[in-house]
Amino acid sequence: MAETPYYIDEDVGRDDPTQTGDESLPFKSLGFAVLTHGETHKFLTRKSVTGEIPEGSNASARLEWRPVAKAAMKKAVNYAKAQKKKAEKEHEQLALRQKEHADREKVLDEAKKIVLEEDSSLPKPVRIKLDDTDPEKIKLGDGKDTKGTRVRVFGRVHRERKQKGIMFLTLRDGYGYMQVVLAGQLAKTYDALTLTRETSMEILGELAEVPAGAHAPHNRELHADFYKIHPGWKAAGGDDAITNRVSKDTEHATLLDLRHLTLRGETASKVLIVRDAVEYAFNVVYKELRLRKVSPPALVQTMVEGGATLFGLPYYTEEAFLTQSSQLYLETCLPSMGDVFCIEKSFRAEKSLTRRHLAEYTHIEAELDYINFDDLLNHLELVMCRVLEVALANPTVKQYIMDLNPEFEMPERPFKRMKYSEAIEWLVENNILNEDGEPHKFGDDIAEAAERRMTDIINRPIFLTHFPAEIKAFYMLKDKDDARVTESVDCLMPGVGEIVGGSMRIDQHEELMAAFKREEIDPASYYWYTDQRKYGSSPHGGYGLGLERFLAWLCKQHTVRDCCLYPRYFGRCKP
Repeated sequence: MAETPYYIDEDVGRDDPTQTGDESLPFKSLGFAVLTHGETHKFLTRKSVTGEIPEGSNASARLEWRPVAKAAMKKAVNYAKAQKKKAEKEHEQLALRQKEHADREKVLDEAKKIVLEEDSSLPKPVRIKLDDTDPEKIKLGDGKDTKGTRVRVFGRVHRERKQKGIMFLTLRDGYGYMQVVLAGQLAKTYDALTLTRETSMEILGELAEVPAGAHAPHNRELHADFYKIHPGWKAAGGDDAITNRVSKDTEHATLLDLRHLTLRGETASKVLIVRDAVEYAFNVVYKELRLRKVSPPALVQTMVEGGATLFGLPYYTEEAFLTQSSQLYLETCLPSMGDVFCIEKSFRAEKSLTRRHLAEYTHIEAELDYINFDDLLNHLELVMCRVLEVALANPTVKQYIMDLNPEFEMPERPFKRMKYSEAIEWLVENNILNEDGEPHKFGDDIAEAAERRMTDIINRPIFLTHFPAEIKAFYMLKDKDDARVTESVDCLMPGVGEIVGGSMRIDQHEELMAAFKREEIDPASYYWYTDQRKYGSSPHGGYGLGLERFLAWLCKQHTVRDCCLYPRYFGRCKP
């Protein structure tokens, strides 16, 4: 009796276990047929739809079944062998994984039986922060004979590593880091074996110097004798582990959506800790210079920097706006308080997505009484350099700045002074075009890209001064020697561009009213501001510094969005 062949139709066949391989239910590929039924059978093949019709034959010739070629059979046999080998390997790996899983479950079941208890015979622990190095309170042991201080610490697992029955943890508490060693039963508990990053822990133990050649924060480690993970302290693992949700490869927009988790990273936390130190330093320096701090309102009914960037909102039965600047209010404080400053939020409704724009930012503003323009520039230079000195005096902050910006150097004083007209000449000489693709000319509002390129090439802080009145705010005082320009200044820093804008203020009533008229602003709602020129005016000036831009320069961050807690800009108001 003749052997029944298996059929392969490359066009309409199916490689499926439900196919019988007979003429009515053919396979699609010879490889699958050999794999499932062996190579000793007879195989017939065809292409019933796309097959060629032999010359001189009719259309039905393509429906004819033909024996498979030897080369095709050899290829199919090799494919079948490779697939069987692959399946065997996968089966072995599955069996191994199942065994490992069973072994791990067994280990975990045993680990659940281990109950840790604090040894009451040990010295009472001293509660410390992870960065505490007070020699009056803390003594380091050698880890062998010389005993160190027994301490109690709290923190989150920043990193962890296992090594021959010992666990090394790096703990973080927002103040610093500490290396912790779990040995013996401590490393065999269920909590230890299932430990996840960001889990909060309470750990007790003895502080000891790290072994020679080893490195750890403050050159010490905590040899734990007891620890506890309280209910609710354990961080998610598996797919929800923080290392899966937030990593160096995660898109920036996603990192901002997960900013509450991103903040736990070393870079983000260092930037914000530097920010805290810098903001504190501004307070210190202003007190040294005898400026008094005030808190102007955030809800206003007047503009400072142009109506196009105002955030409007209903205020009971009236219209109000979020402040663009506290400057006008600071000016009203000069007669009663002397020189003043504030550190408040300002809001600009610019539909801008550049790396140095925010819709909500921290504005450090100051107003100085009885000064001239040179006094203003000298004050600005002094404040910024002195703030850096105060911040860098903290060793931790200095280290963080150097970690973030290894090339940082204190800016040289005096800063380079360059008039706007000189900047226009420089841009023309260096073939840096304006936004219209043409050479810069007097009266152009120098665009951000050109300004930043110029600053990066010069590569030092620049006081860019004496801007044309037409492109500056209405309140800026005109230069007495050139009425075309104002006594105004932008401080430009390499890598960022403008971080400070300031000027002398118009102090004559008539001149201020003329400025209102020129800008087509109704002065009626500014009565409280214009009255300053009616009741004992004085020569005064001031400035606003964007804290996030200052930090972007200091910490070498690509965007100001990474220099605040939760950035707000065009298109983003979450989380």
